[in-house]
Amino acid sequence: MEKTKMLYEGKAKIVYETDEPDKLIVYFKDDATAGNGEKKGTIEGKGAINNEMSAYFFKMLKDRGINSHFIEKISDREMVVKSLRMIALEVVVRNVAAGSLAKRLGLPEGTPLKTPVLEYFYKNDELGDPLLNRYHIMVMDLARVHELDDIEHIAFCVNQILINFLKSKNINLIDFKLEFGRDERDKIVLADEISPDNCRFWDISTNEKLDKDRFRHDMGGVEEAYREMLTRVTA
Repeated sequence: MEKTKMLYEGKAKIVYETDEPDKLIVYFKDDATAGNGEKKGTIEGKGAINNEMSAYFFKMLKDRGINSHFIEKISDREMVVKSLRMIALEVVVRNVAAGSLAKRLGLPEGTPLKTPVLEYFYKNDELGDPLLNRYHIMVMDLARVHELDDIEHIAFCVNQILINFLKSKNINLIDFKLEFGRDERDKIVLADEISPDNCRFWDISTNEKLDKDRFRHDMGGVEEAYREMLTRVTA
C-alpha cells in the first residue's frame, strides 16, 4: 500500500488517500488549537502520543466488540484506517461537569453528573460548531433516526469501557468527543481518535488535568501531561 495525494488537512491531522481506495492514512500533527482555532500553538511530541494512544484504545475497544475505522499503526505518527463517509457531527459524552457544560448549566467544574450526558455538535467551523438536538440533525439531514440510535448506543458503550479501564490507571474520564462515519454497507463505525486532544482526563487522587485543557488555559506542563497519560494507559 502506498500513500498518494493529500485528501484533507485539519487542525490536528492530515488524511491521505492510498492506492487502495478503501484505505486511508492518517498523520497526527503536533499542532494544537483551542477556542475554535483562535488559539494556536505546538505541543511537542503530541502527534506520536495521540497516534499511539488512539491505536491502543481502538484495539482495546475491538476486543470488547466495538468496531472502528482503525486498521493498523504503521509509524510513530501514522495509522491506516478504513475509508468512511464521515458524519458532520461531534458526539460528546460527559460524566462530570466541565468546560462548556459547566458554563451552560451553571454547575461548578468537577460536579459528578447523575447520568452520563450525550450532546451533539455540528462540525462547521464557520458556525462555531453549534450545539444540536435530534430534530436539528434530522432537519439538516445529517443522520437518520436509526443511525442516531446506533451512535448513542456505541458512544455509551465506549464510555463505560473507558471509565472502567481508566479507573484502573487512577484516571477519571470527565468527558470525551467521538466522531462516526458510514462504511460501504451504511453501517455506523467509530472514527477519529481517542486521546488527550479530545478527552478530559483527571487524576483521581489529585484532580490534576492530564489533557489539552492545560494548553487551553495556559497551565503549563502540557507535554508532560500527554506523556504521563500515554505511560499510564499503555503500562
